[in-house]
Amino acid sequence: MKILLDECVDQRFGKLLIGHEVLTVQQSGWAGKKNGELLDLAATKFQVFITVDRNLHFQQHLPKIEISVLVLCARTNRLADLKPLAADVLSELNELQLGISFIPKQKN
Repeated sequence: MKILLDECVDQRFGKLLIGHEVLTVQQSGWAGKKNGELLDLAATKFQVFITVDRNLHFQQHLPKIEISVLVLCARTNRLADLKPLAADVLSELNELQLGISFIPKQKN
């Protein structure tokens, strides 16, 4: 699966997603793009966008975007705080659907 890591996600987190092709926003040449434009671009080349931006679903109309978005809910965006979520992300990738998912899953 092709995965794009947002600028706010430690790029080393991608190495924990074994078996998937992971690129960063910077590696894709999209650094500095606003979320709407970034998600539109990402949907043309990736199946999944991973971010720590919990406000993304308030800022964008995600149902119109043809990409799955995983929001990592950690204390910070440091690798030490994100690393424990890697197994949950890998599990979620097996059941992926379009739209937004929170890792770990949030109760409604």
